[in-house]
Amino acid sequence: MSDIEKTSADYVEDVEQVDADAIMQEFDRESNTRVFTGWRKGVITGMMAAFSVYMISMALIFPTATKYTKLTTFMAAILFMGYLIFPAYKKQTKRINYVPFYDIILAVVGAGSFLYYTIFQDKIIMMSRRIGTVEIIIAIIAIILLVELVRRAVGLPIIFVAGGFMAYAVIKAFSENPDKAPRNLMYSLFYDISNGLFSTPVYVCTTFIVLFIILGALLEKTGIGTFFVDLANSVCGTAVGGPAKVAVISSAFEGMYSGSSVANTVGSGSITIPMMKKTGYKPEFAAAVEASASTGGQIMPPIMGAAAFLMAEMTGYSYASIAVTAILPAILYFAGIFLMIHFEAKKLGLKGLPKDAVPNFFKILFKSGYLLIPIVILVVCMNFFSAAVSACFAILGCFIVSLVPHDIKNSGVWRLLLPVIPTAATLVIWLVFNQMQLGIVAGMVLSAALSFATKGHAPLCPQTVIGSLENGAKNTIGVAVACGMAGIISGVVTMTGLGQLLISVLVPVAESSQFLALFLTMICCIILGMGVPTTANYVIMATITAPILIKMGLPVLAAHMFVFYFGIVADITPPVALAAYAGSAIAHSDPMKTGITSTRLAITAFIVPYIFAYSPQMLLGATDAPWYQIALLVVTAFAGCYIVAAGMEGFMFAKMPWWQRIIALGGGLCLIYPGWQTDIIGAAIFVLIILLQLAAKKKSGNAPSLSEKAA
Repeated sequence: MSDIEKTSADYVEDVEQVDADAIMQEFDRESNTRVFTGWRKGVITGMMAAFSVYMISMALIFPTATKYTKLTTFMAAILFMGYLIFPAYKKQTKRINYVPFYDIILAVVGAGSFLYYTIFQDKIIMMSRRIGTVEIIIAIIAIILLVELVRRAVGLPIIFVAGGFMAYAVIKAFSENPDKAPRNLMYSLFYDISNGLFSTPVYVCTTFIVLFIILGALLEKTGIGTFFVDLANSVCGTAVGGPAKVAVISSAFEGMYSGSSVANTVGSGSITIPMMKKTGYKPEFAAAVEASASTGGQIMPPIMGAAAFLMAEMTGYSYASIAVTAILPAILYFAGIFLMIHFEAKKLGLKGLPKDAVPNFFKILFKSGYLLIPIVILVVCMNFFSAAVSACFAILGCFIVSLVPHDIKNSGVWRLLLPVIPTAATLVIWLVFNQMQLGIVAGMVLSAALSFATKGHAPLCPQTVIGSLENGAKNTIGVAVACGMAGIISGVVTMTGLGQLLISVLVPVAESSQFLALFLTMICCIILGMGVPTTANYVIMATITAPILIKMGLPVLAAHMFVFYFGIVADITPPVALAAYAGSAIAHSDPMKTGITSTRLAITAFIVPYIFAYSPQMLLGATDAPWYQIALLVVTAFAGCYIVAAGMEGFMFAKMPWWQRIIALGGGLCLIYPGWQTDIIGAAIFVLIILLQLAAKKKSGNAPSLSEKAA
């Protein structure tokens, strides 16, 4: 096999095989679905692919449809599909080609309760708060069935949170006006389109989150994940502890578009974790590296698991400013992990992969670099068009990219020219006839037709195109129902004035101790974020906790970034560290030890949000700080990450005694925290630790490494 034909998977053929599907079903509820074969699979696949096509069409062809129609039909489809594919229990024995009669009934009733709103929307709008008994009953049924589907597709933590909020709303409503309580509750939580179930979370999910989920499914099928692993392998595979560094780089890029820490951990971890174990890393460390890096992918600009576009929608800031703002915190996060695995490798005396086991960077880039085109299109378009249209342009890019043959070198000229046809059609219809949306649709249709005509000699063959659309719909279900629950929580906060109550409690706390208020918010975010998909996670944080921080005086972007970070790290923070537990299943390590190690590796994620809460200049572009202050901030922050990582690992050039580790951690925090006083203290400690470590290294001489001692 030539160097260009090799992939990272080829280098771990002799390592234990990983049952990725089983692990996903165990730790990712969105993957815990029924299995269909034969004609039943055709029906389910066709239904879900049609849903994805419908959502793309709503963005391009029917953008003027009423908000009521869009939201209610979207949720009707979600409940109908959800009850057909998600079993009532994770361990349900009959899962293949079997849907119990009660789930069919629930699917029809659930969809019908939302479609009732679609059909009679004019009547309901006219009634306003004077809704009748029928409308109250239908709203109760819809909410109960939504809650049950959330239990199946997302899990119990978010239900406990929402249940607490709803219980508070019920008690307050009946205590104030018992006669009108049911009517007021159901109108506010279900029929009020600006508050409650159909408020901002479901609106943004319907408008563009679903499109980014579909885009992520298409990108995955193009093979871009393997491309990222191979590219990272070619860059640092031969370095000290190379496979772990490969995991960090590849997971950072994969996590941008995957939108799921668990899926990212399992997808890339099935390759990187066995590679790390084979190199000599302990199983729990290997799993923790992948889990922490995969989780960090959700905070990696420019996509941030679709959170960048959500944040732009919810804060009013431009997408470009959000992406720039997130750069330094994200780089610090990954630098911290990268340095810790470097020090761990040095401490254990681990080496990288042999040179002949690493693909050539330029050959990999030449062979598969075109897979980056959809991401480039997305980033460029976000500066000129709405998030929904930009996502559609990127989806079109995936379709066009799918026409590039696997074997470019040996393909005929006509095969290489195929991508030009839909590209030209899109541009002609857009520029000549001034029909941008129609041009995108034409490009998609032509690309799909040509893909079918070429019988799948490309990354996205007809089967994978349909499979991607199916996966996009399937992955949307968990996010959509979680957004529905987030909307209910938001509605309760608005309806009951609970938000003002929380603010009135926390703001005085912040006046006496801002750190304590931030700490309580952090705990709240981690609890609310347990087991919740990334996009829904951020929506919950943004609607409940971010307004509190803004009232405390934090800048809008700093508040949203703070809650987003701590909502995300819930996936690696015990006791509900789903990404860490998924990684432990691949590595065959202790789940709790893996979760604790993941938290240690991601220590920067627990430090940096406090820093930009106190000093927003760390968020590039969020303040008018001069360039030299920003440059100094970058240098000192990276120096701080360096000795924090050394202190956490207990090794830099030699083993650190406990007192050196404490001093190193203190000095690192001083360097990361902006301010000339702390910078001077941190720099002095940095120099001191370097000198102590060089002296210790010289004293130890050629003493054997830990791995040599073990041998």
